[in-house]
Amino acid sequence: MVDILVIEDHLEMGTLLLDFLKAEGYSAELFTEGETALSFFEKNGARLVLLDIMLPGMDGFTVCKKIRERKDTPIFILSAKMEKDDKLNGLILGADDYIEKPYDIDILLAKIKGIFSRRYQRKIFSDGFLRIDTEKRVIYKEETSLELTGKEYELLTLLFENAGKTLDKNFIFDEIWGADSFSEPQTLTVHIKWLRQKIEKDSKKPEHILTVWGVGYRYESGKD
Repeated sequence: MVDILVIEDHLEMGTLLLDFLKAEGYSAELFTEGETALSFFEKNGARLVLLDIMLPGMDGFTVCKKIRERKDTPIFILSAKMEKDDKLNGLILGADDYIEKPYDIDILLAKIKGIFSRRYQRKIFSDGFLRIDTEKRVIYKEETSLELTGKEYELLTLLFENAGKTLDKNFIFDEIWGADSFSEPQTLTVHIKWLRQKIEKDSKKPEHILTVWGVGYRYESGKD
């Protein structure tokens, strides 16, 4: 699941917004069409949707309605359509806020921070070796943030939250990749290898992400 799904048909504007969001520590994805964005949301989910109204094909109002039929995910409409009827329509369909373009990026970021603070309680876990900030979706190794992909973050978090327990490899795969029909079980092995390269002193002699032969993997906490 990503933090923020941006649905904006103006590619340059959407890319700029994505850069601001990532600089604040959020994971984010950008789509320029309603249909593809909705497909991504249904498959992966998001903690917040930033939604333009004037989209090619399926418009933003329809996207908002379809999301709200399934989930109570917060939705901010970002639109140049400033007529009262448009604002009312967006709010009636379930949007949490209707923000006029051009918007002040600092105010938008403050609104995003506010809804994350209210909706998703910030949790920080630490074992003296790794520290996980679940709000920012950042993992630190001895105060240095790790450069992780979304799946690497989810996998390491799952192992960390179950420290000392051996997790079956099939369970791990279903938890992290279960919704992705294009992934193969070998993907787990590859991601374990990448994580070891990023956190272990010697990735060939791991001390934290351990293989339990014939079963799966176990995370052992504690400082090196």
